[in-house]
Amino acid sequence: MDALPLRWDLPGADAAPDSWVETVAQAIPGITSPRWLAQVLWQRQLGSASDLGGWLNPAQYQPTPASAFGSDLAIAVSRLQQAIATEEKVAIWGDFDADGVTSTAVLWDGLGQLIPKGDRLAYFIPNRLSESHGLSQRGLDQLADWGATLLVTCDTGSTSGAEIAYAKTLGLEVIVTDHHTLPEDDIGAIALINPRRLPPDHPLATLSGVAVAYKLLERLYGALDSPPPQPLEHLLDLVAIGLIADLVELRGDCRYLAQIGLARLQTQTQPHPPYPRPGLAELLALCKRTGDRPTDISFGLGPRINAVSRIHGDASFCVELLTSRDRDRTKTLAYEAELANTRRKALQRDLYGQVMARVAQVDLATTRCLVLADESWPTGILGLVAGQVTQALGRPTILLRIDPPTEDGSPRLARGSARSVAGLDLYQLFQAQSALLTGFGGHPLAAGLTLPVEHIEVLAAALNRMVREQFGGDGAPQPTIQIDLTVTVAELGQPLFRELKWLEPCGMGNPVPKLLLRNVWFQNVFHKKLRDRQNKAVSFIKTEFELWDDGAETGFPGEWWGHYRDELPTDRCDVVVELDFNSNTGYHVKLVDLRPTAVEAPGPVPGQSAPILDWRQHSPGEREPALVVNQIPMQWSDWQTWQRQAAQAGLPLALAFSSEMDDLSPGEVWQELVGLAKYLARTQTGVTRSQLSDRLRLSPTSLALGLAALETAGFEITPDLHSLSVADPDEDILTIQFDPDPVTPAPAAIQQFLEALQEEQFRRRYFAQVPVTALSW
Repeated sequence: MDALPLRWDLPGADAAPDSWVETVAQAIPGITSPRWLAQVLWQRQLGSASDLGGWLNPAQYQPTPASAFGSDLAIAVSRLQQAIATEEKVAIWGDFDADGVTSTAVLWDGLGQLIPKGDRLAYFIPNRLSESHGLSQRGLDQLADWGATLLVTCDTGSTSGAEIAYAKTLGLEVIVTDHHTLPEDDIGAIALINPRRLPPDHPLATLSGVAVAYKLLERLYGALDSPPPQPLEHLLDLVAIGLIADLVELRGDCRYLAQIGLARLQTQTQPHPPYPRPGLAELLALCKRTGDRPTDISFGLGPRINAVSRIHGDASFCVELLTSRDRDRTKTLAYEAELANTRRKALQRDLYGQVMARVAQVDLATTRCLVLADESWPTGILGLVAGQVTQALGRPTILLRIDPPTEDGSPRLARGSARSVAGLDLYQLFQAQSALLTGFGGHPLAAGLTLPVEHIEVLAAALNRMVREQFGGDGAPQPTIQIDLTVTVAELGQPLFRELKWLEPCGMGNPVPKLLLRNVWFQNVFHKKLRDRQNKAVSFIKTEFELWDDGAETGFPGEWWGHYRDELPTDRCDVVVELDFNSNTGYHVKLVDLRPTAVEAPGPVPGQSAPILDWRQHSPGEREPALVVNQIPMQWSDWQTWQRQAAQAGLPLALAFSSEMDDLSPGEVWQELVGLAKYLARTQTGVTRSQLSDRLRLSPTSLALGLAALETAGFEITPDLHSLSVADPDEDILTIQFDPDPVTPAPAAIQQFLEALQEEQFRRRYFAQVPVTALSW
């Protein structure tokens, strides 16, 4: 199943005024004319002249006091002071994702300076594979048996009213610190500290769970008669990890805490940091990061912390990994997290292939919300794959794991994760269908749910109706990529990176800048399968390359994760990239998307089955649009049809003939077709007939004959589209399977394909050599 093509939203012609460039220059040191940075800030409308300094530089920001949370925070601090004074046993209830684990670690270290760890302070984290988010009677029983009388939640608890009522029966009072969606009714906690209770534009409104826990400690430490041995700031590295790894908008105090937390995280890789966390230092070494970039968290630390619960279920040892000072112990735990992450990558890739194969059987013209379930899918990575599917298809996606049959015959449950698209609140959808669910919770864009198996189809129908009503129509929404700047290969590097780095930390509302490069090509392309720490190959690959354009004196390095080198075009194209840097690979780009260059260029462009009109004029100096002829005609009527289309559109014809495949003999094309079919079968990748035609420069007639020949050679092609009329415009997805047993192809079928291809190549060579003036007759 192919992903929907991304719609490129190109930057407008509105250049940032000189006065704004000067304002930005005054807010940051060391750059006299930050035009790139100023342009992005201008387009995104990030910061006004009055608050720009604090947005860019945390040293100029005025943080909001924790007291802004109001009376609930004061009650929570007073109750904690009472527990400390009377030597009560206090328990922390966390969550199993990176925000929940770091929240637990912050309270474990922060309260641990005031309450003896182990003796009177304990923590509990649910098992991701067997339990859900939030409180549970099993865990509450366990903590009550231990003797706890006060429970402090972090990153969870806002919707656990029933469980809090049960905790009261056990003699447990509950303080909830959380940032997830609030219920309408009072949950019965003695204090509920949640930034969603604040106005949406409040500086604390977007704090994640770990930041809320930090604010609780900030007020508690401020109320003490004497400060604890270690200051509150020693927790900021953990705060940064949880903030950046979670789905929150980094603005206000959220951005400020992430900025100063990153500065502290970087000290973990220095020889003698002031408050060493050997576990963090080991994790950074394993993922070859230094801790100074938000991507060191989002692509390094965060996935490794999350992977532990995704693979093993129990994430409790991650708290020890983040807080222990025992270097030998934390080294062992960091290695376990690394292995779990390697395993997660392989499972995620396999599951994504399975899900997309299921999606290929769905009528996407009428399905606005995907709801899929299976008994074999691993629960721990459902959310990750749901996010991939949502991004690829532009539809909210819910993936469920069906529990095994119960011994007592009670109804079977399905549990899983959901991801949404911009403008669609999952929590509201689930709340409207709560009668079908046994439990749910999360963010507007990411949520978890549990429901009886017999309710899955009813839920799917209801959600599809609601999404259709909200967005209108039945057409599939097209994912959009917002492009920030148009640059050249020569402009990639340190000066551009230094300017754009002031935008960090990036995240929701402030994504990593996307750069457009036009009329480029790839050289020195190769891919490699990644290996784990035990040097075992895993089914996850990346392609590395050099990017060139006509003005480049040297190629610029880049990478494309999860793709093979054969997926990169050999001809010129336009690309969208992210500029990145790390100490191991230096400056490089990450490929986000690409498409054929749709204007006349000094070199060839990828072949297409028909001319395309792909460019619009956006600002002065950009190239005019043209109707691009990128396929050599095979008969006079083809050219005449294109001429009429250009005349009707009032556009010139741009010639971009590619004859690469015509340099191959018919026999070599057959071998190319066989190799491509084996690749598609091995990777379980779907493909349309037009895509095969474009890749191999085959007409519908010769492609039909080629597919027929493939079936005699042991390939199974579904659906049987090659038997349809060659004029049939159907573009359903072809899936290809291959029987590894030796099969002797039918010579007659192959010969028929070779003869048809030979005739087509003769026609193309003839028309490619005819003068354009003759074609215009």
